[in-house]
Amino acid sequence: MKLKPYIWIAGLTITTVGVVLPGNSQPTTPANTLFQTSTISALAAGVYDGDTNFQELKKHGDFGLGTVNALDGEMIGLDGKFYQIKSNGVASLVSDQMKSPFAVVTFFKPQTTIRLPGQMTYQQMQQSLDQKITTKNYPYALRIQGNFPYLKVRSVPKQKPPYPPLVNAVKAQTIFELKNVNGTLVGFRLPAYMAGVNVSGYHFHFITKDKKTGGHLLDGQLQNLQVEISKISNVAINLPKNPGFAQGDLGDGRAVEINQVER
Repeated sequence: MKLKPYIWIAGLTITTVGVVLPGNSQPTTPANTLFQTSTISALAAGVYDGDTNFQELKKHGDFGLGTVNALDGEMIGLDGKFYQIKSNGVASLVSDQMKSPFAVVTFFKPQTTIRLPGQMTYQQMQQSLDQKITTKNYPYALRIQGNFPYLKVRSVPKQKPPYPPLVNAVKAQTIFELKNVNGTLVGFRLPAYMAGVNVSGYHFHFITKDKKTGGHLLDGQLQNLQVEISKISNVAINLPKNPGFAQGDLGDGRAVEINQVER
């Protein structure tokens, strides 16, 4: 029996590590699981090289978000396909051989569908969703479709070693203003106690209906939304096995820096 460096949080309590049985090429991942590679605090510290490729990532989810090695743009996963949105705003399919230094995925199976009629700001949408979510102590995956009169999204350019911390890398981000577009927001709402492991609160990436552009959502006006929600009860984390992570200064979770660059 061979152990791999996974942290499992079953029912959101750390219980054991993932186990790979002889003859089995992947961990025995429970159903209804949020799987992530690395942590947001490691990304904030400039750990931009990962060792999980997208062929492996697809074994753990068909829906999610993150980035690719060297922080080369924003990543979004939808309906089993993963897209890279580079700093020029162009979306393209990610190859199975590409790797991610930070990604969060799940096999998306909505348990609840709600509608938010009318037009609202991004902040108002978050407030409306908080009123619908009965407990804030679980992670949630959210798929949101609708019309978007205005979206402010961003992407970050590819970095070169020695990698700067994320707060410096995003100073070169490209901001796009999209108007009157249809598409999908892919995102998660994570509890405050997971700060440093992931982005606490809401975190969304957007891709247009034609899959040509998108990015990390910063702000916007949203209209007539259909929101599909899945409450998640298991979390699995695959920690990188490379010097960047092993020797990185992850500090106390870098909460201030993460809030500065992810909001």
